[in-house]
Amino acid sequence: QVQLVESGGGSVQAGGSLRLSCAVSGNTDRSYYMAWFRQGPGNEREWVASIDKTDSTMYADSVKGRFTISRDNAKHTLYLQMNSLSPEDTAVYYCAAGGETATSMTAIQALGVATPLVWNYWGQGTQVTVSS
Repeated sequence: QVQLVESGGGSVQAGGSLRLSCAVSGNTDRSYYMAWFRQGPGNEREWVASIDKTDSTMYADSVKGRFTISRDNAKHTLYLQMNSLSPEDTAVYYCAAGGETATSMTAIQALGVATPLVWNYWGQGTQVTVSS
């Protein structure tokens, strides 16, 4: 079991930047595949970016070139650097973890990182609001 706690959300004007953090606690001896999702008002939860156990990254087309996902394993922290923000980025941002077992990795590989169902652990979310 791990616990995930996001921070760093807030309000920013269009064109601005924010860095989100996700602190991981609990069973940190295992390695995890991790991701950021977001959910805007009236929308389904949307995959934003993910980072695998070798630190290889993937991004949704909507954020590619503007957002950067990274991790500091020594600090047990996941980050999302968000630049050139636009009002369309307004959402609650969630970090997620999974892939700590062979079964979990199989689910990720079979269904894809963009499927919320494959992620075993979720944070409570942090609000990001971008004004025009």
